[in-house]
Amino acid sequence: MAEVDADYLSIGEVLGLLVEEFPEVTISKIRFLESQGLINPERTTSGYRKFHELDVELLRVILTEQRENYLPLRVIKDRIDTGEIDPSSEISRPQGIERPESKQEIADPASHPSARMKRPTGPRSDAASTADVIGFGTGLHLDRGEFRSMTGLTEQELTELESFGIIAPRRPSSNSYVEQEVAIGAASRVLLRYGIDARHLRNWRTSAERELSLMEQLLAHQLRQRDPSMRRKTNEQSAEIAEAGGKLRAALVEEGLQRLFD
Repeated sequence: MAEVDADYLSIGEVLGLLVEEFPEVTISKIRFLESQGLINPERTTSGYRKFHELDVELLRVILTEQRENYLPLRVIKDRIDTGEIDPSSEISRPQGIERPESKQEIADPASHPSARMKRPTGPRSDAASTADVIGFGTGLHLDRGEFRSMTGLTEQELTELESFGIIAPRRPSSNSYVEQEVAIGAASRVLLRYGIDARHLRNWRTSAERELSLMEQLLAHQLRQRDPSMRRKTNEQSAEIAEAGGKLRAALVEEGLQRLFD
């Protein structure tokens, strides 16, 4: 096996460096930030990304701005382009890049907690598949224009979905949307194009709220615990319940459709 070049990191090694400070970061999110022009890693002759120290610090700055200031990607990019944000001033390791100590941290992106939730399957529009590529729960904050671009929704469709409570900006004062709402918007767009009115999509929202209420009752005791290990376990349980509920709902609909066509 060829020796790893110490002058740069692979995308998996970058994930290993950042995941402790930013637990929800994923390889998909790093790729998405590149697609939006916020980072621009070099490439090897084989096409693999080469991350240098400045790239890692730039990622830290972007993730920090999103987490602490809820800034949309466009605003962060503008600040970087104008020099208002200078990641080079954050570099404190001039002798090279510090690599993760354990290969366990970077071995398999699919083992990261943010990869637990299953991706939707079946026919998908371009907007829906784009939402899948990012990876749920990565902490993205999008402004209204970015959100519409990601979901394929028109301004009128987004306004209607908001009026019926299907979609709501996480920070209404700044119209900042999070990534989970991208998945909601992309799925809603497909249903709208099939002729289902926005007001009828409220049925899906009501059903989800009932499921969440039941889950909250089941996990109420664990949710009150402050022990980190207990909270991680509760998070895993909630993901398993949500996945099972989704499978049950899909099976019931499939059964009903089968009866319909019979």
